[in-house]
Amino acid sequence: MDTSRLLRTTGTVIAAAGLLLSGCTSGGLGDPGAAALSPSESGASSAQPSPDAAALRPYYAQKLTWRDCGVPGFQCSTMKAPLDYANPGSGQDVEIAVSRRTATGPGKRLGSLVVNPGGPGGSGIGYLQAYAGIGYPAAVRARYDMVSFDPRGVERSSPVECLGGPAMDKYTQVDQTPDDPAEKAKLVAAFKEFAQACEAKSGRVLPHVSTVDAARDMDLLRGVLGDEKLHYVGASYGTMLGATYADLFPDRVGRLVLDGAMDPSRPALEMNRDQTEGFETAFTSFAKDCAKQPDCPLGKGDPDAVADRLKELFRKLDAQPVATGDPNRPLGEALAATGVIAALYDEAAWPQLREALSSAMNGDGSGLLSLSDSYYEREADGTYANLMSANAAVNCIDQPAAFSGPEAVDRALPSFEKASPVFGAGLAWAALNCTYWPVKATGKARELTAKGAAPIVVVGTTRDPATPYKWAQALAGQLESGTLLTYDGDGHTAYGRGSECIDTAINRYLLEGKPPQDGKKC
Repeated sequence: MDTSRLLRTTGTVIAAAGLLLSGCTSGGLGDPGAAALSPSESGASSAQPSPDAAALRPYYAQKLTWRDCGVPGFQCSTMKAPLDYANPGSGQDVEIAVSRRTATGPGKRLGSLVVNPGGPGGSGIGYLQAYAGIGYPAAVRARYDMVSFDPRGVERSSPVECLGGPAMDKYTQVDQTPDDPAEKAKLVAAFKEFAQACEAKSGRVLPHVSTVDAARDMDLLRGVLGDEKLHYVGASYGTMLGATYADLFPDRVGRLVLDGAMDPSRPALEMNRDQTEGFETAFTSFAKDCAKQPDCPLGKGDPDAVADRLKELFRKLDAQPVATGDPNRPLGEALAATGVIAALYDEAAWPQLREALSSAMNGDGSGLLSLSDSYYEREADGTYANLMSANAAVNCIDQPAAFSGPEAVDRALPSFEKASPVFGAGLAWAALNCTYWPVKATGKARELTAKGAAPIVVVGTTRDPATPYKWAQALAGQLESGTLLTYDGDGHTAYGRGSECIDTAINRYLLEGKPPQDGKKC
């Protein structure tokens, strides 16, 4: 599994303070009746009323027209969904881009397997066509139509648009560890400018890109594809989407795998602090490994000593950025920290990180800049995918802001720096972005139980940087039918990353419907 794929599964942490980093039969369900369109609202926010069943029938009855995507083996289509599920009869729609690769056989087709790479903001279609649709185990691809969609607000699906390329370049370079009132004011101004641009360009969709909205779209997709149950693999933020779906529609849960799980009961402040601790755990693993390597640019010694040398590099870059080959984007502390964090998602990227750090310490910041660009989905021509924009839009509507203002960040700094002496300050300040968001949050932290759902497999990696292991433990405990599968290892998520034990357990569940024993460890 290549690093670039991983960098796009989790969304943006530095600038958007989130998680992260992204068929089937042609017939619909016709008129499924009111009962089929009235989901359980046990976990939904009071701001998300149950949609009107009659007004939704035309959406569930639509038939997708499949066309060639320009990518061999894949077909694409567009599904209409109501802009506002509270008022589905308004006539205002969003277009949801969908892609599939039909089951390759042999063996009986089991239906559609919907996949989501996370984010929020990751392109499901990009993930499907570049990895899942060709890289998932052959036995799974033989029996399922591999399907994904860009969630509303993402890339091909009524995308949230904010800053253009040059403005985004400046935004990603803003000092995330302000040392004085002037630097704090500059950071606040950058967050406000970003939010105002989002409102100006995307005000129509901003109130309607919540995870609950995306989960309802996923049920609409299930219905349009002709599947009675949803079979689904979600990574990182995709676990929040999957758990939300299960809580809304427990009777429609088929085989759900939630890999790199989030804890929906954690408020934004606690979630950001937990993730900060997760990156420190991952960096400690990298530091231990680096100290054993002959090319470790941070020297030998215990992880604390290695961490001190990285902090010293960050301090030097904060004071004096180094050249990268792009005169408009020298490597300062903000871009350097993003590059390091990017590489912590997958231990396979550690050699690349060592090389990039060595170059930066010798005055060449191009390696860390390249890692940062992969994380932000910046192309060589200076354009950006809308990952950062969609990430902020979803995170800021799903929960109230972590902080009321800069003073609140100052008060929280000691706890963040305790969680991570290396990354704590930057991640604390990054969580200020939702404070200035133009749309009021409609969701809140809450437990998701999915009462009555079929068994759901929750996967946690013990040294996961972006979704700490304790989140998987918490989600498996909240879900009434949750089963915890543990990978003792490094990196973000577990399925398809080299553990035969993990892959065998998940493949058996997807193909035979037999979940692993609760508490199984690999």
